[in-house]
Amino acid sequence: MVIWRWWKISPRIVDRYSKPGELKQSHEDFLDDTWLHSEVRMVFGLRILEYTTALCRGHYDYLEHLSDSLLLRIINYLELEDVGQLGRTSRRFRKLCGSEEFWEQAVHRHCNTVSAEVASLAVEVGWRTIFFTNKLQLQKLISRSALLRETC
Repeated sequence: MVIWRWWKISPRIVDRYSKPGELKQSHEDFLDDTWLHSEVRMVFGLRILEYTTALCRGHYDYLEHLSDSLLLRIINYLELEDVGQLGRTSRRFRKLCGSEEFWEQAVHRHCNTVSAEVASLAVEVGWRTIFFTNKLQLQKLISRSALLRETC
């Protein structure tokens, strides 16, 4: 059911006591009503009109309504190449696929153990950097970080 409500706002005395209007239509009737489409577009814009007509056609985006934590759990089952592709599909997925939380989980998933030194280094350089750094370079970064802490 689509419900469209409106009311007149006018300084004219004639319209002062006019009551709000309401139009109720089934999804099928809404899809055929060009006047109501123009009203929705004028008030809310083309994007909302397209979203509303998609809902009336039964096109519901379930992923959009899942929490970030649940989406991160799902993303963790993907291959890294697929994560890269997913990150290019929307702003939300770009944020999730590039988040520190995702890369921390990826490091823990691909490494048997994560030492305290690696975890403290990840705070400085980020988990994504840790993930893509080979072990020899990682040892160098850890030793440099330890030297910097000793001198400060």
